[in-house]
Amino acid sequence: MSILSGNFARSLTHGIKRSNNNLRMLETLVTEIEEQNWSRCRPYAEIPGPKPVPFLGNTWRFIPFIGDFQIQAVDQVSKRLHEEYGDIVKMEGLLGRPDMVFIYDANEIERIFRQEESMPYRPSMPSLNYYKHVLRKEFFRGNAGVIAVHGEDWYNFRSKVQQVMLQPRTARMYISAIEEASLAFLKRISKLRNENDEVPDDFLNEIHKWSLESIARVALDVRLGCLDDDANEETQKLIDAVSTFFVNVGILELKIPFWKLFNTPTWVQYVKALDTIVSITSKFTAAALTRIKETPKSDKEPSLLERVLALENDTKLATILSLDLFLVGIDTTSNAVASVLYQLALHPDKQDIVYKEVCNVLSDKDTQLAGRHLDQLKYLKACIKETLRMYPVVIGNGRCMTKDTIISGYRVPKGVQVVFQHYVISNLEKYFPRSKEFLPERWLQTDSVRHSFASLPFGYGRRMCLGRRFADLEMLVVISKILQHYKLEYHYEKLEYHINPMYTPKGPLNLKFIDR
Repeated sequence: MSILSGNFARSLTHGIKRSNNNLRMLETLVTEIEEQNWSRCRPYAEIPGPKPVPFLGNTWRFIPFIGDFQIQAVDQVSKRLHEEYGDIVKMEGLLGRPDMVFIYDANEIERIFRQEESMPYRPSMPSLNYYKHVLRKEFFRGNAGVIAVHGEDWYNFRSKVQQVMLQPRTARMYISAIEEASLAFLKRISKLRNENDEVPDDFLNEIHKWSLESIARVALDVRLGCLDDDANEETQKLIDAVSTFFVNVGILELKIPFWKLFNTPTWVQYVKALDTIVSITSKFTAAALTRIKETPKSDKEPSLLERVLALENDTKLATILSLDLFLVGIDTTSNAVASVLYQLALHPDKQDIVYKEVCNVLSDKDTQLAGRHLDQLKYLKACIKETLRMYPVVIGNGRCMTKDTIISGYRVPKGVQVVFQHYVISNLEKYFPRSKEFLPERWLQTDSVRHSFASLPFGYGRRMCLGRRFADLEMLVVISKILQHYKLEYHYEKLEYHINPMYTPKGPLNLKFIDR
C-alpha cells in the first residue's frame, strides 16, 4: 500500500512539475508573441487625431469663443472625431492631464476589458481626487470609496461592499421600499399637472426628488419626504449640489486647469457643492446609525447601511458608501427615467405594448409588486435598454493603461487614458441596424446577433457601476407604476439631447400625464 502511495505521489509530483513547465513554456511563448506583435505594430505617434498647437496643445479647443469643441456638445464632438479619423483617435496635448485615446470599435473594447487586471484604473478625476485625498483627507482618512479612487484603497473598499451591492437577490429585497417612493411620486405628478394634464418646466427636478427618496429608503431605511409639499429644504440643497458637482467636473477636467494654481470661481463652487453633499449625507447617515443602535431588531428588511455594518462593523465604511450612492445615484437614475418616459411619449405604439404588458402582469393597480412580476416585464426592460442604447446617460467610460498595450494595431504606452465612446458605438449601423429608430424589439429577438460590448450603459468588469442592480430595479418599478396610472403624451417640438450634466433631453420636459 505504501509502495503504491509512494509511486502515486512521485507520479503526481512529476505530472505537476511537467504541467508547471508547460505553463511556463506557454507564458514564455505568449510573451514572445506579444513582443513580436509589439515590434510589428505602428507607433503611438501615428494614431490619427486633431493636431495640438504649441503651448495650449488641444486644450484650446474647449475654450469658449475660440475653441471648436463645446463641453455641452461632447456627444457631437465624439461623432465628429469618429467621422474624421476612424475607429481610434488620439487627443494629445491636454494641459494638466494625460493623453486620451478614443475607441470606437466594440471588438477592441471587449479585448481590453477581457484582459484587465484585478485593480483596473479608470481615467482619473484630478479634481475629486484632490478633494478626497488632500483638501478633505481628515474626513475620508484613507477610506475614500470607489469614485476617483484606485489601487489598493479602491480594491479593499469595493471588496467589502460589492457582496451587498451586486447580488440581484439583495436588490430585490427592496422592491416594496422603492414602490413606496414611486407611489409618492405618482401623487406628486397628480398635484403638479395643470389644466391640460401637463407637468411644469422643472419636471426633471421632481424626478430627481423621487430618485433621492428611493436611494434614502434603500440605503438608510429613512423617509426623507422629498416629494411632500413641505419637504425639508436640505433635500433640494442636496439635489442642487449634486447637479453643480457634475456640471463643474467637465469644466475642471477638460479646460485649462487654473484651479491647480489658484481658487477659480468654478473650483470654489465645486468644493462648496461637495462640502454640502458630504455634510447633508453624513447627517442623514448619522441619524440612521443612531436609530439602528437604539431600535430593537425586527423582521423588517435591513437597509444597505445595516447590511454593510453586519458584514464589516465599520461605520466609516458604511458612511462613505452612503455618500457615494447619493453622489452618483441621484442624477444618473433620474435622467435615465426621464429619457425613457420621453421616448415612450414620442412612440405611443411602443408605449401601448408596454401598457398591455403591465396590465397582464399586474391586473390590479393595487397589486403589490414582487420579483416575479418584474421578471415578466420583458418589453419594458427592452424599452429601457433601447433608450440607454440610443441615449446613454453617461456617453463613455474607459481605462487608464497600467502597461503598454496594443490597440487597433497601434502601440499605446502605459499611462494613456483610453476612452470607450459608447454613445457613438451604440448608434452605429454595423452594430445596430436601423440604429436611429427606437426599436425595443431588437432586444427580444433570439435570432438577433448583437455585439455584447456595443452598448454598455453601466460599464463592464471590475469597475462596473456598483449600484446598477438598484438602478435597474428603480427604473422598472417607477415606470411600470406610472404606466399603470397614466398615459404619456408630448405635444411640442422634438427635443435634442445634450450633456447637462448627464445626457438628457434639452429643454423643458412638458409631458402630459393623462389618467387611465
